[in-house]
Amino acid sequence: MLIRGIGLKKAYTNFCFYATRYASNVSNSGRYPPMQVIKSASPIHFRNQLKQCKRIVVKLGSAVITRDDECGVALGRLASIVEQVSELQNAGKQMMIVTSGAVAFGKLKLRSELSMQQTMRDSLRLNGRRGVSIKTFLFGLLDSRACAAVGQSGLVSLYEEMFNQYGVTVAQVLVTKPDFQNDRNRENLQTTIEELIHMHCIPIVNANDVVAPQPSPDVDLSGINIISLKDNDSLAAMFAVQMNADLLIILSDVDGIYTGPPGEEGSSLLSVYRPSDKNLVRYSQVKSRVGTGGMESKVEAASFALDRGVSVVIANGVFKDTTIITDILDGKKIGTFFTDAENEGPTSEEQALKARSCSRALQNLTPHQRAEIIFRLSELLIERQAEILDVNQIDLNAAKKADNLSASMISRLALTPSKLKVLSEGLRQIANNSYDLLGRTLKATQVAEDLELRQITVPIGVVMVIFESRPDALPQVAALSIASGNGLLLKGGKEASHTNKYLHSLVQEALQVHKTNGYVDAVALIDGRDEVADLLRMKDVVDLVIPRGSSNMIASIKEMSKDIPVLGHAEGICHVYVDKEADIDMALKIVIDSKCDYPAACNAMETLLVHENLLRTKAFDVLLDGLKNNGVTVHAGPRLCRALPFGPVPAKSLNVEYNQLECAMELVDGVDDAVRHIHEYGSSHTDAIVTENKESAEKFLKNVDSACVFHNTSTRFADGYRFGLGAEVGISTGRIHARGPVGVEGLLTTKWVLRGKGHVVSDFSDSGKRKYLHQPKDVERDV
Repeated sequence: MLIRGIGLKKAYTNFCFYATRYASNVSNSGRYPPMQVIKSASPIHFRNQLKQCKRIVVKLGSAVITRDDECGVALGRLASIVEQVSELQNAGKQMMIVTSGAVAFGKLKLRSELSMQQTMRDSLRLNGRRGVSIKTFLFGLLDSRACAAVGQSGLVSLYEEMFNQYGVTVAQVLVTKPDFQNDRNRENLQTTIEELIHMHCIPIVNANDVVAPQPSPDVDLSGINIISLKDNDSLAAMFAVQMNADLLIILSDVDGIYTGPPGEEGSSLLSVYRPSDKNLVRYSQVKSRVGTGGMESKVEAASFALDRGVSVVIANGVFKDTTIITDILDGKKIGTFFTDAENEGPTSEEQALKARSCSRALQNLTPHQRAEIIFRLSELLIERQAEILDVNQIDLNAAKKADNLSASMISRLALTPSKLKVLSEGLRQIANNSYDLLGRTLKATQVAEDLELRQITVPIGVVMVIFESRPDALPQVAALSIASGNGLLLKGGKEASHTNKYLHSLVQEALQVHKTNGYVDAVALIDGRDEVADLLRMKDVVDLVIPRGSSNMIASIKEMSKDIPVLGHAEGICHVYVDKEADIDMALKIVIDSKCDYPAACNAMETLLVHENLLRTKAFDVLLDGLKNNGVTVHAGPRLCRALPFGPVPAKSLNVEYNQLECAMELVDGVDDAVRHIHEYGSSHTDAIVTENKESAEKFLKNVDSACVFHNTSTRFADGYRFGLGAEVGISTGRIHARGPVGVEGLLTTKWVLRGKGHVVSDFSDSGKRKYLHQPKDVERDV
């Protein structure tokens, strides 16, 4: 074992001390003993536990370190890895690196030297050989041990320079096979590494390829998984076990473990690898482009480490995120996670696929059968009211202690008997309106004689709904998806986790009302924030995403979802415009209800627009005093500030969604100005006018380009239940597909059904025997 470092005199002294101490021990004469099986006191079974890891080994393959063209070091990639490792080290983690690349690094340096030695005649002669390039010939002349001798010092010097930028000291540790075969050498290695870690130094470990012997075959002793030191994958595994590491991260140029060779049809990436999956994997015979180990070697090494209590993740360090190491520790689903836990439960991908198949089973039920499921869920909300409220109280107690939850979010989180009653009634409304949804003919056309075309309603497929704080959204959305025959993936906020889990159990209970499990997984509850990112990449399974929550959350989901359409609204900046011809008593009632009935709702009024002719009248004072008497803080817009310099505090902006007892107030000079203001500052959600002038009202209703536009009513009516839809999956401010409160109709799409009798297109040519009719037919339900 050879050690090299910066300022490591103390480490070298300790090494000599322990080497002398164990010199009298009897060697085992090179016999390969089974390494001690060390199980972690708190074994890591799931990804979300990886953040607990303290001692971490990162193995860098040659493909990670070298450029894709094999003509240099991938400096940008390596710099990113060094930065992540340094940050983790400085944050208190005990980081260790097992690096490949010495041979490849040496080849790069020696290749140019050999090239200079070749005569022009040799080069021409080589170019004339079929299938032989100068590069191939020169590489064939290079002995790997010589390359390692040249490359090792340069590689470690590069590491030293990079880590020095972050104030981190590194030490080179070269090991050979006897260092793991011999008890004394292993103890010396472990003692030295422990001392380096104690001094906040990162060991950089590599096999001493200059003197490395040929690898010996793996031997299974007494059923214990044994590996030999044949490449840096096995070195990393043996080193991680010897050092009792919590986690081994193996970075290569492949995303992880596939069921077959990557890129082969039918081959899929395994997010989780268990020992029982051994027979599911078929390996490619193609080795790494620059290294010595293949994927089979990595799996053997990872399994070896896992058997001895070390968690393992194999991931792509070449093409993936530049923060891959920190992302793995954050529990994100990157690469393949090795675990011996057999009861982890279905992955998010498996849940999505089950939702797809179960949704098709739902579609095969009769409308009455689907309605019975929803009726049963409605009954369960009342029957289990006490249990629901008890569980909800657990979430409420935790939310009140949290520092990051606003009063509006806590308000949305709370369930009450009255909320559950309204929720149950809404579900019954959905069930009663669900009998004529699927297979309804929207359009029928007689294309030609005996050729009939129909456009009928069908489910969208699999819908993912992400919602914050509001657990009552779960049974609402579940009922809408069941009625429309859609598969559903639900992701609620962690602040309502207990309530969501209990309500989901009621949904599953209702789904079994017909004593069959064929569609019980049609509604799935997704755990973990990173599961959402995984599902947003499953464009072939998830058909629509509906986020419900804060504007930041909705904007984030829209940004993450590149290939799956998102239906929702970014903000709920709703306006009420009080015209000069408004009934002031009616206006006050509407304004107070719009703002104060439920300030946290997305359909609550955020800006009050008042006709300028009402300024300094009793009507204006009534509106302003009414808001203040109800505890509403008013922020004045620029025009109001100029008119009343000693009036309300100026608003910082006129497009703020306050979600509490606050609102903006601004003057406008008429309907046209109110419409202009709404288009400039609004969010196309819900806007209302209060006036007795029908002409002004119609002008407002026609010209305001929002999903919901009201006359003489509160903005709070913008709701699926109040619209008679039973409930809503969300409110859409977009202009494609559904708009406004999205009920069950918004979860449907269509397909075209054509019925003929041997019709072919060639029959309709100019000289053909058939003619197009294109005659509309009466629309009837397609049974």
